[in-house]
Amino acid sequence: MLSQTGEHGVVSSPGSKGIVSPFHLYRSIIQNEGILGLWAGNGANLLRVFPSKSIVFSSNDLYGRWLGSLYHTWYSEGENNKENGALPWSLSFLAGGMAGMTASAATYPLDLARGRITGKLASSTGKKHYKGIINTVVITAREEGIKALYKGITPTLLGAMPYEGIKFGTVGLLERTFPKSREGDGSEGGKDVANNVTRKLAFGGAGGMMAGIMTYPNDTVRRLLQLQGSRGTTEQFSGYW
Repeated sequence: MLSQTGEHGVVSSPGSKGIVSPFHLYRSIIQNEGILGLWAGNGANLLRVFPSKSIVFSSNDLYGRWLGSLYHTWYSEGENNKENGALPWSLSFLAGGMAGMTASAATYPLDLARGRITGKLASSTGKKHYKGIINTVVITAREEGIKALYKGITPTLLGAMPYEGIKFGTVGLLERTFPKSREGDGSEGGKDVANNVTRKLAFGGAGGMMAGIMTYPNDTVRRLLQLQGSRGTTEQFSGYW
């Protein structure tokens, strides 16, 4: 995140075009904040992840069932897909995108707190501008107003749709392309379970990697907007574009 925001305190070498290596970022964090600085904002992240992921997966199932019922009602094609519950890639994308937007909207202030804690190094005196979740939320609301807790929410919501959509859509596409084998009499249940876990890990990893690559530029924009107006930040942006 420090690499995205440029608030890392590392002077890039001539000819590097402003690119800072992960090694230099680690060294800068440890020098300024100590070893614990590597976990700055982790509390806000963990507090955000539980409700966020819960909402994503539960709402994805909800939207998927809703879209699936409409799809199977309107179209009679794909009887095999109806049996195994698979949705077309486009509907998997839509259900995942809607789930991502729902989760992002519900937990956004926690995401902003995490961004402000981890997106800035400590000052030259060794003090962090923001010290914790509650401290960050209170200071932000007091100094910038309640609306500031939602700075950067536009690119976040716009990015949540393609990110979760691509992730779940890719998984859905792989599920349709490589359906579960129906062979066997069930005597090798342990092997079937192991293969199913491996399959889910592979499909989920591929979906997450594809989504991360495709939506990373939007993530950089939202991080910059989250820091706008915060303590120690002078850069101002007029909007998403």
